[in-house]
Amino acid sequence: MRTVWLWTAVIFVLDQLSKIWVVHVMDLATKLSIDVWPPFLNFRMAWNYGINFGLLAGDAPATRWILISVAIGIVLFVLVWMRRDPPGRAGLVFAGLLIGGALGNVVDRLLYGAVADFLNMSCCGFDNPFAFNVADIAIFVGAIGLALFPGSKNAS
Repeated sequence: MRTVWLWTAVIFVLDQLSKIWVVHVMDLATKLSIDVWPPFLNFRMAWNYGINFGLLAGDAPATRWILISVAIGIVLFVLVWMRRDPPGRAGLVFAGLLIGGALGNVVDRLLYGAVADFLNMSCCGFDNPFAFNVADIAIFVGAIGLALFPGSKNAS
């Protein structure tokens, strides 16, 4: 479980520091847009009140607390799974990525009422209208990793 906690901490800190830096220090919350390396990487401020791609978006307090509860439920489920039936080291890393990302987005919902998304990437004539954050990347990689590459049993 140390591996899970280590990666949870790494992702959580990286996510929160990136949000503090970009949203507050670089003042993206006010500027709303910063071109970093157009069109490949841009910062576009997006307060996400829903889940991925704005699904289930609503500014209602009930939506916020339901999404916080679902995220905490998923974190607890993954922790119990890792404790009861630990996969290989790779599976523990993927679990840490997923948990760290989920907790990073929970903190956003608690602090701001929404998740701070700011990364926007486009390429090759495709103009991506969506923004995401480090936590979203970690959740995606962690979930795919747990589904496809759980690793061998009996890891430390």
